[in-house]
Amino acid sequence: MAIAPDQFWRSNYYDHPPLTDEMVAEAERQLGVRLPAEYVALLRIQNGGYTHGFGHPMSCPTIWAADHVPLDSLSGIVLEPDHRTALNILRTAYMTREWGLPPRQALLTGDGHWWISLDYRASDVPSVAWLAVDHEQDFQVAPTFAAFLDGLLPDSAFADDEDVELGR
Repeated sequence: MAIAPDQFWRSNYYDHPPLTDEMVAEAERQLGVRLPAEYVALLRIQNGGYTHGFGHPMSCPTIWAADHVPLDSLSGIVLEPDHRTALNILRTAYMTREWGLPPRQALLTGDGHWWISLDYRASDVPSVAWLAVDHEQDFQVAPTFAAFLDGLLPDSAFADDEDVELGR
């Protein structure tokens, strides 16, 4: 991982509980997948929340930016149904139905108009995908979650979208 694990997380705004082995097992059971060890390791430091603000370079433009996709937050695992949070990977089934997303995804972050997901369509070892269904964007970001983490750069490495639009 290019970003030091202790420099990854900024805020546990939704007050997610610490991750346990039981939580991981239940999430994998509900999602029907095995989560990448690197993802689980990050959640053991902090069980989801807001990051220090990263982007992953892209070779094709997305609805987000011409040259990258964002990673300002990362979903954790929250089993308690009454715990109010927008960053829970267990919301995947609901969001998949709500937004008409492809099957065999585990949603890592997004706002409905776009998502970054663990994509299990081709293999039990997921790639990382960018999904913007309304714009017919379904792109591979990285071949594995480890490669995704290795490719992350601070937000400051990318031109401000306004700068690009204004030709600065």
